Amino acid sequence: MSAELSFLDLFLQASLLVKAVMLTLLGFSIACWAMIFQRRKTLRAAREQLQNFEDKFWSGADLTKLYNEVSARSHIHGIESLFVAGFKEFARLRKSHISTPQIIVDGTHRAMRVALSREVDELETHLPFMATVGSISPYIGLFGTVWGIMNSFIALGAQEQATLAQVAPGIAEALIATAMGLFAAIPAVMAYNRFTHHVEKLENSYGNFMEEFSSILQRQTTSES
Repeated sequence: MSAELSFLDLFLQASLLVKAVMLTLLGFSIACWAMIFQRRKTLRAAREQLQNFEDKFWSGADLTKLYNEVSARSHIHGIESLFVAGFKEFARLRKSHISTPQIIVDGTHRAMRVALSREVDELETHLPFMATVGSISPYIGLFGTVWGIMNSFIALGAQEQATLAQVAPGIAEALIATAMGLFAAIPAVMAYNRFTHHVEKLENSYGNFMEEFSSILQRQTTSES
């Protein structure tokens, strides 16, 4: 037997179950990398939008004009959705002739809280899948390895004279399953931890804006009452 076996050779010589394990892990890895690039793009856009909107918001722009500008867009997301939800509810409550400022502010705060929950859910898209792949891939790979080694020793037991050259290819092809499990799990875990950190920072920033915006609306309502 040749001393040099390529990955493809080892894959082709593996049992059907080990091949299924390898293909499953390869599919997990490809899906994870696609999600990693997509989440990276989404979170970067959310951070840039947050910075741009806060610069405009705190520049002293008229809130009504800012609301009309943002709400006219076909797709509203991120911090803009919190602002639109809050200001829309604020305007609706004021038109209903509610005279108690606290009721108006509480209603506005609840509307923004709902919008915040939706935005966080959107930001966390695909993260549970990454966490699942990161946690189960090593065990799936280990299962393939154990199965492959077991078959190798069973075949070895049927030989009258067993040599290392006979058992080594079977063990090598089985160990590839573990390597592929780690190859799928490590990027998934790293991406999950990094993206979770970014989502938490965005959520905190959204929450801070929500509290500050509520304070502004409360002062405005109190001064007019």
